[in-house]
Amino acid sequence: MFFVQPPEVRELEIFSRMPERFRRKERSAWADANRGGQPVDSFLEGPVFDATGNLYLTDIPFGRIFRIDAAGAWELVAEYDGEPNGMKFLNARELLITDYKNGLMRLDIASGQVTSFLERRNSERFKGVNDLVFDAHGNLYFTDQGQSGLHEPTGRVYRLSPEGRLDLLLANVPSPNGVVLSPDEKVLFVAATRGNCVWRAPLMDDGSVAKVGQFFTSYGPSGPDGLAMNEEGGLLVANPGLGYVWVLNRRAEPMLVLRGPAGASTTNLAFGGADRCMLHVTDSTHGHVLRATLEVPGQRLHRGPGD
Repeated sequence: MFFVQPPEVRELEIFSRMPERFRRKERSAWADANRGGQPVDSFLEGPVFDATGNLYLTDIPFGRIFRIDAAGAWELVAEYDGEPNGMKFLNARELLITDYKNGLMRLDIASGQVTSFLERRNSERFKGVNDLVFDAHGNLYFTDQGQSGLHEPTGRVYRLSPEGRLDLLLANVPSPNGVVLSPDEKVLFVAATRGNCVWRAPLMDDGSVAKVGQFFTSYGPSGPDGLAMNEEGGLLVANPGLGYVWVLNRRAEPMLVLRGPAGASTTNLAFGGADRCMLHVTDSTHGHVLRATLEVPGQRLHRGPGD
């Protein structure tokens, strides 16, 4: 990788640590399959802010959703038989969750009730859904990762319309993970974790994709995971294998590298604060939420149709 100008490097600071009362010291089926059988006490992903500044997180192996207030205090919102990953607000009262085990799930944040939103397509289960994003018209884009990789590049990316039409946009991605739209919503970016890169998928007027290409290439033991977009069209890429967050310009050149503490697994991203300039990053290895103040605000996220 050649840089005309080396990127600035900044350290991520710890915003909040998972309290010991919530840490599980037990084996899980998810860890057996995804962490080499090593017991983990949590694995945090899916950060998203509500309108009042509370941060919601998923804990994949134990089917839990947490809420963290502005002071860093944790509260368990829901615990259910699932493996929740990415989240976005469907409306002011409900979160939509990509659940590896159950498909798309809906959470009532007041009651903690979790119900099915889209479990299967034409009676066929998903491989294992991972992340999601809404556009301004209420279309939902989500990744279906499963255990795909370079050995089996069959990961999928779907679009679900407000009317319920489900379109398959991509079916050959080696581990599709994070997903985000460009500010003009003409391009969909998809993290291809096992390909150690980010794909760029132009969205055509007829709803298809064309001339899909590789936008950014990383390196290391585990490739890009969560993605975020800032208001200037800069792409932010969480890279857990390196413990970095890449902040890229429109040419995919790294302008800034945000570095986590030793051993950090920087998985997912969410912009918070009144001006959306405070980037929050899940450190899944340690059960921490990290953060850094950036100069460019994060792109405002859309909610589901009819909110």
